Amino acid sequence: MAKGEGAESGSAAGLLPTSILQVGERPAQKEPKKKKQLSICNKLCYAVGGAPYQVTGCALGFFLQIYLLDVAQVDPFSASIILFVGRAWDAFTDPLVGFCISKSSWTRLGRLMPWIIFSTPLAIIAYFLIWFVPDFPQGQALWYLLFYCLFQTLVTCFHVPYSALTMFISTEQSERDSATAYRMTVEVLGTVLGTAIQGQIVGQADMPCLEDPDGSAVASEGANHTHSTTSLRETQNAYLLAAGVIASIYVICAVILVLGVREQREPYESQQAEPMSFFRGLRLVMSHGPYVRLIAGFLFTSLAFMLVEGNFALFCTYTLGFRNEFQNLLLAIMLSATFTIPLWQWFLTRFGKKTAVYVGISSAVPFLILVALMESNLIVTYVVAVAAGISVAAAFLLPWSMLPDVIDDFHLKQPHSHGTEPIFFSFYVFFTKFASGVSLGVSTLSLDFAGYRTRGCSQPAPVRFTLKMLVTMAPIALILLGLLLFKLYPIDEEKRRQNKKALQALREEASSSGCSDTDSTELASIL
Repeated sequence: MAKGEGAESGSAAGLLPTSILQVGERPAQKEPKKKKQLSICNKLCYAVGGAPYQVTGCALGFFLQIYLLDVAQVDPFSASIILFVGRAWDAFTDPLVGFCISKSSWTRLGRLMPWIIFSTPLAIIAYFLIWFVPDFPQGQALWYLLFYCLFQTLVTCFHVPYSALTMFISTEQSERDSATAYRMTVEVLGTVLGTAIQGQIVGQADMPCLEDPDGSAVASEGANHTHSTTSLRETQNAYLLAAGVIASIYVICAVILVLGVREQREPYESQQAEPMSFFRGLRLVMSHGPYVRLIAGFLFTSLAFMLVEGNFALFCTYTLGFRNEFQNLLLAIMLSATFTIPLWQWFLTRFGKKTAVYVGISSAVPFLILVALMESNLIVTYVVAVAAGISVAAAFLLPWSMLPDVIDDFHLKQPHSHGTEPIFFSFYVFFTKFASGVSLGVSTLSLDFAGYRTRGCSQPAPVRFTLKMLVTMAPIALILLGLLLFKLYPIDEEKRRQNKKALQALREEASSSGCSDTDSTELASIL
């Protein structure tokens, strides 16, 4: 695999620092000229690894709520408990997995890859069982809670090390930014796949619903109870088929990632004798000002998009009345986001990342206002969906593009604090997931208080109004609050350039001044 400037030499599977290969030889000043970039193949293999999390996350985020309420027929209160506890548990596992990874030692496969390899087969089994309706109605809520939490744990064991892998594919900021753009493009394609597979397969099923209690209690698509039961079974089988297809994609992407990407160690990291303890690393990370300000801003903006994601299917079905169109609307949003990822990558390199945050995320506000004010109109809704995808692309790309800048800034201030990358990524995901769990739990409870009727062909006016507020006004308020917090974020383009020069000097110094005793010890341990 190609390596960035100042990275390890290609010998011994790319693990030996330059100082080891040149013990006793000091005329190695020409080494920095061998600057290699990541190949397109490397970047694509790395990017493909982001698809499993997004494919499964998109299917769960958009469809789990409506699946629990209308297909598994879990009551709204139990569904809110499943969604909240599942997301809260998911949030808790991120720092836990980050802690375990920080204690992991380097192997022939690296420090992060073993987590990805061993979690994959168990994760796909748990994912499939989430979409299975058991025959014991009394324990259904416990079934979904168990397998939802289990899957979230296992997918965290995949995604936290994969996220931290950004810092180990290259030592060059520009290469990491480029790889991140590839990754975000593939991840948005993953959401398109998740939306298309789940939405189109499930959309082909004959989903029954019940008329208002005042009218005839007859399924809208059937003439009697027998047809309603048969249609419900077909819908359940459609969810299982979609789960099987998505699980297959998960495995294929994991294999490509493992075979196509190798981790690289920083030259100055390999000279560190003792790894830092997790809790000392956590204390240093959480006291790093730029990191706290970054996660505070993205906490609110991410929460806004998660509110839209979690309630969009119900909003289209009951508030807008597009029961048979919501999966196509989701597809329009994600396709628009996919095609505009390269645009945002160009924009942030041309105008800076902070400017991209303000322009990209705030562009969703006028379209959310339009959705709140307009009457139900399918053509206008499609136009809004395509426009909203532009903002979704920015929300996908920018957090993961800015986190490496924060970590670089941290390394300059704490040059002997290594192994903290999983902590940075896992706690960012922790805060966003916990907030999303609260939002999903509160939104589902709000629907329960408003009088949501399971499998209803329509919903009472309070339910429709609640859905409109959850998809429009609440996200607008969260976006504005998040953008206000971004004013405090201190790393602008000038600061990034200064950090890049300082880090490059540190790497070159570490590569050329290794201690012979340390080098000999590491050489023996690797061989």
